[in-house]
Amino acid sequence: MPRKISGKRYAQAMFELAKEGGHLDLWASDLEAVDQAVGNEDFMAFLKHADVPVESKFNAIGQVLPEVHPLIRNLVDLLVAKGLVDLVPEVRESYGVLLDEHLGRQRVQVISAVPLDQQELEQITQFVSKLAGKEVVVSTQVDEAILGGLVIQIGDQLLDGSTRSQLDSLRGRLHSEVMTTGA
Repeated sequence: MPRKISGKRYAQAMFELAKEGGHLDLWASDLEAVDQAVGNEDFMAFLKHADVPVESKFNAIGQVLPEVHPLIRNLVDLLVAKGLVDLVPEVRESYGVLLDEHLGRQRVQVISAVPLDQQELEQITQFVSKLAGKEVVVSTQVDEAILGGLVIQIGDQLLDGSTRSQLDSLRGRLHSEVMTTGA
């Protein structure tokens, strides 16, 4: 069975090079730019097309990403040449995780039923920062299916204060009480 190639290994190598060169934040933004570029369906299709010569792909990368650090561009060229350009999002995300760990930050995902205003977001950020004991980087998502409340993902920890989970819990308790009373 063939081994699945992981973008984490590339991210780790790039992180070590960036740390040595003092380019940690610069390379994070460069990887974000690369991820956005390959997120374009037409550009990705071009980079993956088997009939397009690899040199043409390298030239296109240079034209689309002229400001990107040369070592980041070399990484993209390598991934394209090996047919691994699909790994770019994973490389960017893994690099971001390494950078956050290095800087003592924690990424947090907050899911709410409605969009949060700036004051609510600041309160949640302060709460989670105290809870995690470190600086947090909060990303938000709206999911009407939770009905109300919040779901907060901190690393592998899930704090589910959603109305939906409370209703599910109540439904389960009612069901078990009906079963035990024989009604």
